[in-house]
Amino acid sequence: MELMYPELLIAGLCVTALALIVVFLLHRRNKSIFTDGTRAANTSRIRSSKLYRSLAKRYIALAAVMITCLSGGIVSAFFLAARPYKTDDVVSGVKKRDIILCMDVSYSLYELNSELTEYLKGVVAGLEGDRFGISIFNTSTVTYVPLTDDYDYIIDRLDELHEYFELQKEYFENYYLVYDDLRFVPDSEAARYQELQDKLDYFEAGTLYDNWYRGSSLIGEGLGTALYSFPYLNDSERTRVIIMSTDNELNALQGEVLGLNEAAEYCKKNKVTLFGIFPSEEAFYDPENYDYASCLNGFKSAVEKTGGKFYVRTKSQTVSEIVQDIQKQEAMLIKVVMTRQTVDLPQIPFIFLVISLAFGCAAGLVLQK
Repeated sequence: MELMYPELLIAGLCVTALALIVVFLLHRRNKSIFTDGTRAANTSRIRSSKLYRSLAKRYIALAAVMITCLSGGIVSAFFLAARPYKTDDVVSGVKKRDIILCMDVSYSLYELNSELTEYLKGVVAGLEGDRFGISIFNTSTVTYVPLTDDYDYIIDRLDELHEYFELQKEYFENYYLVYDDLRFVPDSEAARYQELQDKLDYFEAGTLYDNWYRGSSLIGEGLGTALYSFPYLNDSERTRVIIMSTDNELNALQGEVLGLNEAAEYCKKNKVTLFGIFPSEEAFYDPENYDYASCLNGFKSAVEKTGGKFYVRTKSQTVSEIVQDIQKQEAMLIKVVMTRQTVDLPQIPFIFLVISLAFGCAAGLVLQK
């Protein structure tokens, strides 16, 4: 503990000590000199009595307590005026991370994407200072949430996406896999089927643009669009991360403008780290037309090219564990800044002041009786 104005305390103690000495000398001088009143004889007999001695001792003790407490109160007051404080070195992180969630919203990934959006709501709620964005793609890419630190807005949009993936699941499992020709959905199911179509169209008007002509799951273009969603890519002061979920089942009818490997090269060039999340083999869609190992290795190679880490969502490795591990990666570290702050410590002298005044006043009241 230090004092901000120690000279004030020293001056106060000197004045208090001087005042006590002056009062003591004046009291002693006045006590030895008779000035007024009626003299009494044989007072020594009264002074020698047991009652007088008891009252004298009580008076001296109470007077000593009163003087001590009042002196302590004055010293405490000067101590407060001198402003006791301590200096703390506060180590804080200045978060300068830009994180984009890049999601392949093909119907083959609704389970993985649903789990990912649900868990990320808790992650986003705990962010402080980071900017977060969401990019979704299939044939074409939609910037669903531009980079922002409005976490309530991000969570609302994650809720919407989670609902979208639940709609995908219902459509795929209750209609697409059940009916060979969706034009012949029974009347009892027609209303719900049409409602699903309308809700799905809201999301897919952007992600399936020119789907009939260009194909679907254009992974390289999805990653490239997410990459160039970062403002000022050459700004090295910010850590930039893309978390991407896809099964890498490319279905480009007219070829891609930007391939996955090329997009990964651009990520590396611009110091953007890619973390990839891939479905398990049991959840892999259409294994008859796509080789699981080939799709996995292609995506893994692109991820590792950027210095990121590749994950496979399995029963033993859940989405929550994957995201927690991503948060621990070196690429996600923040700059550490140490600041020095002054903290006032008035509590102890204030308590002494209150106690001193309380006991001093109590002693004075007893002396008056």
